[in-house]
Amino acid sequence: MTDPQYIRNIAIIAHVDHGKTTLLDGLLKQSNTFRSNQAEMAQTLIMDSGEQERERGITITAKQTTVYYQPADAEPAVDYKINIIDTPGHADFSGEVERTLNMADGVLLVVDAQEGPMPQTKFVLSKALELGLTPVVIINKIDKPARRIAEVEDELADLFLELATDESQLKYPVYYAVAREGKAWAALPSDASQPASLAPIFQAIISHIPAPQVADGPFQMLVTALQYDTFLGKYAIGRIHRGVAQRGQALTLIKTDGTTTNAKIDKLFISRGLAKEEVSEAGAGDIVYIVGAAEAHIGETLASRDQPEALPVMAVEAPTISMYLGPNTSPMKGREGEFTTSRQIGDRLKRELETNVALRVAESGIGFVVSGRGELHLSVLIETMRREGYEFEVGRPEVVTITKDGSEQEPVEELLVEVGPEFVGVVSQELGKRKAELRKQEQTTSGAARMTYIITTRALIGLRNRLLTDTKGTVIMYSLPHGYQPVGGVLPRTRNGVLIAFEPGTTTPYALQAAEARGELFVGAGTDVYAGMIVGLNNRPDDLEINVCKAKHLTNMRSKSSDGTVQLTPHTQLSLEQSIDFIEDDEFLEVTPHALRLRKKYLDANERKRAAKQQP
Repeated sequence: MTDPQYIRNIAIIAHVDHGKTTLLDGLLKQSNTFRSNQAEMAQTLIMDSGEQERERGITITAKQTTVYYQPADAEPAVDYKINIIDTPGHADFSGEVERTLNMADGVLLVVDAQEGPMPQTKFVLSKALELGLTPVVIINKIDKPARRIAEVEDELADLFLELATDESQLKYPVYYAVAREGKAWAALPSDASQPASLAPIFQAIISHIPAPQVADGPFQMLVTALQYDTFLGKYAIGRIHRGVAQRGQALTLIKTDGTTTNAKIDKLFISRGLAKEEVSEAGAGDIVYIVGAAEAHIGETLASRDQPEALPVMAVEAPTISMYLGPNTSPMKGREGEFTTSRQIGDRLKRELETNVALRVAESGIGFVVSGRGELHLSVLIETMRREGYEFEVGRPEVVTITKDGSEQEPVEELLVEVGPEFVGVVSQELGKRKAELRKQEQTTSGAARMTYIITTRALIGLRNRLLTDTKGTVIMYSLPHGYQPVGGVLPRTRNGVLIAFEPGTTTPYALQAAEARGELFVGAGTDVYAGMIVGLNNRPDDLEINVCKAKHLTNMRSKSSDGTVQLTPHTQLSLEQSIDFIEDDEFLEVTPHALRLRKKYLDANERKRAAKQQP
């Protein structure tokens, strides 16, 4: 059992792509956590172990690891145990940040030497300072040619002045790093290419981050995270608030509603590198994994049976986006998925609720309304379920409103857009249509225009893909919550009508060649379609039914090949996020393990007409 004075609990926080996970890679490697011949020594983004994390290049779930470090000047020689929490940098996963910060005593704030503080920097830092965590600032990527370190330091000073909850938080140490190369300095070096290590960061953690404060009394721990194991079952993860955890110890699980149930520590683990190490006991201030509390959920308290007292429940910000998710009702249902029923989908969503604290699920007919922090938050869930063999359909994202002071209010976000000067006009025009309010515009050191807007979350739906198209894929945009305002008026429609398959069948080159003149196609030749399925985007505002399965009429004077080979324009293959952004209120996205299909809610043309007449 480690003495609390030799324990440091820290979280690494940053805006997306500022080098947070790369810094953690360096800390893991330079702390001798791995042998020199282990595969991890040659890896990057070690903690981003999920498939989607590696594919998307972002951290989605917060993860905890432990390294041991012995300062060179320590007398007597002692190993400090450093529990490190890697947090997501994207605003959509801020629920992960909020729950895991409860286990930390300090934070390493990583900031890009060129970009400076960005929207998510502000968000995560505000959460850390509200909890009273001690900050250590690391200005990363100081080897960038366009670095602007003095300006970034001034911007950080302004940010701390805005967010600090007491005067002591304005006195923070600043370090400089090239995390990709595993180098850091306590003072700005004249040459970032000179040899160095991350020893200054380790020393900063030991010197500036306080040891955990230990309360007197029997065992008490807030369940902050959950993990599952095929053999051992559920791990309840948290930081021991007081007392000692011992293998075989009888506990009381205190639910959020005040009810209690019995639990027991069957097995007890601590972290060492990427692995778990079984121990017989652990003390206050340490982060542990407990097996034996099968009914535990995030936000509940595990305590000694002698003194079962609950800890304060973590507050997590409310969801801002919701969408319908239910069983597939298309003519192709059940062809590709292993799990297709409403019960199976509901069970899977219940399991997700246990670990995804920012998610909300409510029943809606045969399906469910799933609410989260943003489109990315929900699309990651959809992609995960799809890869697990689930088949379902989803509706258009909608904002989650609240009632405040007797009026209905909708969420508002601060939007940062960075784009080349040649695209400023088209971006401003698009955001003007969506009634966004320009707050600030400046020019970056690279010559790009950086604009800050206040915009409703409702207006953000579909914006990213639209701007990517308008700017030829060069736009950079981030957003974070900015409060609520009274619900505004109806936004103008920003999409044309769609091309709808007239009948079921298999698409033919002959039919698609004729359809190309009508708009942009989403399907290629040889694709199975059904009546009511969306096969393209119309050039005009209205929907249009077309026959994409028509074959060339054959006679004894004419054959399929008589007119030569049909040359088709390559069709557009929409991604999951693009498909979610594309659909309107009267449309569904059919999601299967092997395909994404756009369709109308009402597949019959007459039913669509009747439904349209009933719309206000």
